[in-house]
Amino acid sequence: MPSYADLRKDYTLAGLAEKDLARDPFRQFEKWFAEAQAAKVPEPNAMVLASCTADGRPSTRTVLLKALDGRGFVFYTNYESRKGRELAGNARASLLFPWIAMERQVMVEGTVSRVTREESDAYFHSRPRLSQLAAWASNQSSVIGDRALLESAMKALEKQYAGTDVPLPPNWGGFRLAPESVEFWQGRRSRLHDRLRYRRDKEGWVIERLAP
Repeated sequence: MPSYADLRKDYTLAGLAEKDLARDPFRQFEKWFAEAQAAKVPEPNAMVLASCTADGRPSTRTVLLKALDGRGFVFYTNYESRKGRELAGNARASLLFPWIAMERQVMVEGTVSRVTREESDAYFHSRPRLSQLAAWASNQSSVIGDRALLESAMKALEKQYAGTDVPLPPNWGGFRLAPESVEFWQGRRSRLHDRLRYRRDKEGWVIERLAP
């Protein structure tokens, strides 16, 4: 058995001070995201999405951030998938961006809502054609007998939509997570990490430092 306790690391790359923060979490996220891209972090838009059933059973998976504006963080999925069903029954969710190579994390908490069909349609038709077909072929999160069923469905869809646009599936689209808090975590020496959180209140965003 490996000894996980021996996998120790001290964090020394940077610090995070209140004076360094942007006026709102969206600008601060864009700043850190650009730095993650410049540092060639693999898939910097990969984020762990946590959802929960109405009776409190949590689940997590990695999805990709596809848009960000002052309204929130946008990702796309099959609405009938496990996460789609959980978010329909319990709109509270969280996101985690694990930029480990930079000794950074960003944690987002808030509520989700569906984006408009127009937004979903525009994004869907920006995807590679095979990805569009895959959205039709896969009944996401359902039990299937084997991979051959998926491959057969893809071949059938390629024939069905040969020479024509692939339409947006009725059960596929985006969610937008509107944040209520966004925490920027910077690893520091001796586990005295910097944790600065934006928390929304009636007046706007309050910035708080959290103990590590």
